[in-house]
Amino acid sequence: MEWRAMTKEVDMADKKSPRFETIAVQAGHSPDPTTRARAVPLYRSSSFTFKDAAHAIRLFNLEEKGDIYSRISNPTNEVLETRMSLLEGGLASVAVASGTAAIFNTVITIAKAGEEIVSASNLYGGTFTMFDAILPDLGIRARFAQDLNPASFEALINEKTRLIYIESIGNPGLDLADIEAIAEVAKRNHLPLVVDATFTTPYLLKAIELGADIVINSLTKWIGGHGTAIGGIVTDAGRFDWSDPKFTLFNRPDPNYHGLRWTKDLTPEQTRIAFALRFRNVPLRNLGACLSPDNAWIFLQGLESLHLRMPRHSENALAVAKLLKNHPKVAWVRYPGLEGDASYALAQKLLPQGAGGMVVFGVKGGRAAGQKFIESLTLFSHLANVGDAKSLAIHPGSTTHSQLTDEQQIASGVTPDLVRLSIGIENVEDIIVDLERGLAAV
Repeated sequence: MEWRAMTKEVDMADKKSPRFETIAVQAGHSPDPTTRARAVPLYRSSSFTFKDAAHAIRLFNLEEKGDIYSRISNPTNEVLETRMSLLEGGLASVAVASGTAAIFNTVITIAKAGEEIVSASNLYGGTFTMFDAILPDLGIRARFAQDLNPASFEALINEKTRLIYIESIGNPGLDLADIEAIAEVAKRNHLPLVVDATFTTPYLLKAIELGADIVINSLTKWIGGHGTAIGGIVTDAGRFDWSDPKFTLFNRPDPNYHGLRWTKDLTPEQTRIAFALRFRNVPLRNLGACLSPDNAWIFLQGLESLHLRMPRHSENALAVAKLLKNHPKVAWVRYPGLEGDASYALAQKLLPQGAGGMVVFGVKGGRAAGQKFIESLTLFSHLANVGDAKSLAIHPGSTTHSQLTDEQQIASGVTPDLVRLSIGIENVEDIIVDLERGLAAV
């Protein structure tokens, strides 16, 4: 196998196949045959020339793979997409301008006005708002499960439902989803399961192996890992059958792409990734939420060290969770890897390599005490991001989830006293000293 340029599925159990670490560092690219340059080139080109008129026609008809315009695809982005497909265990990935763009374009690739989606309620605030306030204006209704019990999702499914959406670990409540059980619900009802796996990354959890049909990652977070760029990516497992007539957008002649039928007019290989192809050639091509090649290049640098950073994030976060659990000024703490946590048993099963870098807790004294705590930190940065190599802190109720009502915040797992910590890869003793400093000020 020419594994530097591999583009197909890799059997991780095959001892001859490269493992996660090697894929993250080298997959999808070989040294340039002309210049012999080893690093992935940054292709700052808006567009790409055609060999002749027939070549252009083949590209636009999806009869031949190639680049046309960087809003649709770019060679630098393609290396990132190939690596993520292999790491997630999917057949095709599409990189876009942000994680939010990945979520929105996923929904509108599958569902249209008059149809519905079923979603978990413990979502990142921006996603909840998209589903609760923006999608209805486009004629798509989101029905929210009251909890992560698979039966709660099944109870909301009807003839209009087109997908089920969950986060692997909810943001910011940190409830771990039983992806396998929810995938069974999706399979029984012939619906694609979409999993936002940002908080776990493919290093900690392979959502596709657990039954996900589509996986979304915010590249901004742990994959990029350094808080330097915004981006998102969606990975198609390549196994969902879109030929069911209820998926109208895949079966009717598509006016967005010269009447092509995504389940009938493609080759068998293309039909397997009909979702990724429609995602790229309809919403991405026409709405333009493209990822710049500069940012793709930045994410490739982060991806190369993902397997080194995630264990450190997880180790540090567990140490922080243990400290907070026993601190007299802390009312409660959530971390899936903490013994006694509501998600601990499931985390032991699904996250054997670590439970991630996020810890949330409540300071005794409520919102005012939480504000005082955050303002007293010096090592932690107070900002609205997670997944940085640096430790970060924020009060979601007054920031990331402030657009939600009090009732919606509670449904999303956001209590007034909740403080969200994104634990970095600094020395854990320095992290703990800073947390103790903040708590001492309360």
